[in-house]
Amino acid sequence: MGSIDPPKTENGYSNPDKSDADQRSSGGDGVPPATNDATPESDDLKKRKTNMLPLEVGTQVMCRWRDGKYHPVKVIERRKMPFSAPNDYEYYVHYTEFNRRLDEWVKLEQLDLDSVEADVDDKVEEKVTSLKMTRHQKRKIDETHIEGHEELDAASLREHEEFTKVKNIATIELGRYEIETWYFSPFPPEYNDCLKLYFCEFCLNFMKRKEQLQRHMRKCDLKHPPGDEIYRSGTLSMFEVDGKKNKVYGQNLCYLAKLFLDHKTLYYDVDLFLFYVLCECDDRGCHMVGYFSKEKHSEESYNLACILTLPPYQRKGYGKFLIAFSYELSKKEGKVGTPERPLSDLGLLSYRGYWTRVLLDILKKHKGNISIKELSDMTAIKADDILQTLQGLELIQYRKGQHVICADPKVLDRHLKAAGRGGLEVDVSKLIWTPYKEQG
Repeated sequence: MGSIDPPKTENGYSNPDKSDADQRSSGGDGVPPATNDATPESDDLKKRKTNMLPLEVGTQVMCRWRDGKYHPVKVIERRKMPFSAPNDYEYYVHYTEFNRRLDEWVKLEQLDLDSVEADVDDKVEEKVTSLKMTRHQKRKIDETHIEGHEELDAASLREHEEFTKVKNIATIELGRYEIETWYFSPFPPEYNDCLKLYFCEFCLNFMKRKEQLQRHMRKCDLKHPPGDEIYRSGTLSMFEVDGKKNKVYGQNLCYLAKLFLDHKTLYYDVDLFLFYVLCECDDRGCHMVGYFSKEKHSEESYNLACILTLPPYQRKGYGKFLIAFSYELSKKEGKVGTPERPLSDLGLLSYRGYWTRVLLDILKKHKGNISIKELSDMTAIKADDILQTLQGLELIQYRKGQHVICADPKVLDRHLKAAGRGGLEVDVSKLIWTPYKEQG
């Protein structure tokens, strides 16, 4: 299976050979734990702290995070420590500054009991938003706060959050990587007691123990996703997997994806979907980087249902590559496409970046006037998405009952510089694909 990559905590994957003791001694991410230089506590103070234990669900308190600093959290759940004193609990906490993907179990010693606020009210949210942050911290928090639950009413959202509030699987091993999960995924009940799952990186079967995976790998014949290879350029390959022909693979892919997508609805009926799995290829096989799915027949012109780049491969341009690939398929179909809503937080960021770059490149090169309809025909991007993107860039005005694109060269240059690099490009000449409706 190859060696495990060294710890890379930004993307949430690490070396599984590093012991828990090492992780604890380094503060979890190589940050020395905070030292306690406080004077000895009085008996009254100790008694008061003891009386507030165990902490109730809903308690607001400050918690020492992996950066060695204290951050406000809310207690989501608690569990009794085995073979321990009556008040010895672990607490599952949500960092109120950050996205739910960072929720985790913490020990009592990580909590500052002097900061306990048992009454849950709106003042806590005001305190969180009024925290002083650097510009970089503010941008990072903003990037991860678009939850993507627009399609749920208040009651459904509460039910969703209650059911999925605690991550059931802490880590997975997939190929060379051990990856920290972000969210709850509804694996079958027999896996409820597993903190770690082992996935075959080719067929995506999952197991409880490393020994089971090793036995499976000796028998598994696959070295790439099942299905047809429709694209190969250098070391990158794309496989089209029909959910009806490869039902188990499709369901396992959905289980895996749900660990990293908060908004995703898990479809057990995968017959209606096609999965496009992007891989990095070497002499050991084709290793999944990410994927997107799309309905075989979409009445709403959706060209993408779900999209995910696995954490070890994020920030390498693969997200925009997957998006670009979905639009190239739309062009082959002779259709205009748009992603299914709601998008995940990272999905929305990727799409905004892709739309911005594509439209700016065209406007920069184009001479004379161009309409939104013409842009849509050239790019296969839905007109509403183009309009929203150009409005966000302040490149469009409403004059005499119609939208007019105002593409000042200096403004375009400024936006292009801010948009950054375009990422990996799809070499259309390497795409060999027949639309689904023409295959049968």
